[in-house]
Amino acid sequence: MSLLSKLGVGAARATLEQQRPGDGRTTAPLHTTSGDAARGIATRPGRFSNGLKEFLWQLEGLRRGSLLDAGPPWQDTLNFFIERGFKVYTEDLLISWIEFQRQEEQRLKLSAAGGEPAASVDASPSARAERFLASNLPYARDTFDAVLLWDVLDYVDREAATRVVSQLTKMVRSGGVMLAVFHMRLPEQLHRYRVLDGQNLELVPAPPIAQPRQIYQNREIQDLFQGFRSSKFFVGRDQLREGVFTK
Repeated sequence: MSLLSKLGVGAARATLEQQRPGDGRTTAPLHTTSGDAARGIATRPGRFSNGLKEFLWQLEGLRRGSLLDAGPPWQDTLNFFIERGFKVYTEDLLISWIEFQRQEEQRLKLSAAGGEPAASVDASPSARAERFLASNLPYARDTFDAVLLWDVLDYVDREAATRVVSQLTKMVRSGGVMLAVFHMRLPEQLHRYRVLDGQNLELVPAPPIAQPRQIYQNREIQDLFQGFRSSKFFVGRDQLREGVFTK
């Protein structure tokens, strides 16, 4: 059975399932490193993550669960969870958001040029967020036992962040867990996150394809995740706040 990385509308989805009959979407390569092939994960430098440890502890004993990774489909992360019996999906929400913004800018330009009536393009934050979710996160209620959200919320506008968390909350089953990362100050470098082992993450430097939108305070984070029954936070010396939310 092959591991496919499926491209949807502005989003990559990977799952340990064969491509559905009639699904015309194309496959894309997974993100890998030379160490992946040699299975040398433990030898690469990583960032100790109390958030990841707590996330995995909350999932202790779960067998054959479903996990959504809201970042790029790194081979290390996929292997780590698949080997533990999870069915893993990836939905790179940051790339999806960037592509969505590009499409929105094109629509507004067409409207300004007379391509369509200006009134037909609702540019309000709530309408934009609704359009974003209309083509992203196409999963049913109670689909996932676990979600790796990473720092996506720092890079989308607040209305979209609120709608994304609300949508994810519905998709997480009762007892499910979500791990999210928040910057405590504006980052100088964009990173993508990869799971190396049960307590270490690799922060992979990435091109500056997006700029952070905001810094969330504790109360604001708690308001975003009000649909979860408990939360636990860990603050690192690198000014990253990790939140683990249990539904």
